[in-house]
Amino acid sequence: MTFTLRKLASPRRLGALAGSVALCAVFCASASATPIALPQKYKEQGHLTIAADATYAPMEFIAKDGKTVVGADVDLGKAIAKKLGVKADFINASFDSIIPALQSGKYDMSMSSFTITKKREEVVDFVSYMTAGTSFYVKGKGGPKVNGLADLCGMSVAVEKGTTQAADAAKQSQECVAAGKKAVTVSVFPDQNGANLAIVSGRAQVGMADSPVAAWIVEESRGQFKLTGESYNSAPYGIAIPKNSGLAEPVLQALKEVIASGEYAKILHKWGITQGGIKDPAINPAVQ
Repeated sequence: MTFTLRKLASPRRLGALAGSVALCAVFCASASATPIALPQKYKEQGHLTIAADATYAPMEFIAKDGKTVVGADVDLGKAIAKKLGVKADFINASFDSIIPALQSGKYDMSMSSFTITKKREEVVDFVSYMTAGTSFYVKGKGGPKVNGLADLCGMSVAVEKGTTQAADAAKQSQECVAAGKKAVTVSVFPDQNGANLAIVSGRAQVGMADSPVAAWIVEESRGQFKLTGESYNSAPYGIAIPKNSGLAEPVLQALKEVIASGEYAKILHKWGITQGGIKDPAINPAVQ
């Protein structure tokens, strides 16, 4: 039986409204009443075009209508845009194409589970909004035990193109060879669904994805997958924004207001990703 992420799954709710109230006590602060200065360009167009690779549930994926992008990033993006007085138009795009498209001006920004790295900060600006690590997952029955990257020597791994996981697996393969061990066979796919299918079909033994995404994949697979080992390298997610656009500071201020209002905590609670919440978003934290 083949496996793909279900197009629209019921959000993992952790409890009643009291859960969101408790989370607000952790993440909320005093809301600012000062209007946010948005560059005239965005005021005039009345919307922000936001790119997302909609194969990465629960952060961004396609609804059951086959076209609408939904998920935690979408809800956060819409909340930020509302604070800025504009609408959020989410566009589905392949992950590895997004940063070049931001540089060319095709999109105004991207919310697509980007891990903030110094290399990426060289070409776009980021506003941090969550944290996530990387998790390993394997077949539910008969999948190998993986405790960390060093265990991947001699194994076959499926990852999405352009992700930090693809870079980590390739680097680990070099380290395996240098240590006299077998290389990691790294299979790179255009989207996360392709990586998942490779494991189901036996073309790969191990999958790697951001921790909230891997947890969702396992939960939605109905036993086809299981997590293995511990997550590693917790790092911030960032909203990617073209450099010199004048948009980074307004987005930061809008996000701070979303956090202060309690809506941020409610969105994380809705999608079952409260463990990744932050209190102090920043611009380009990897550089700092």
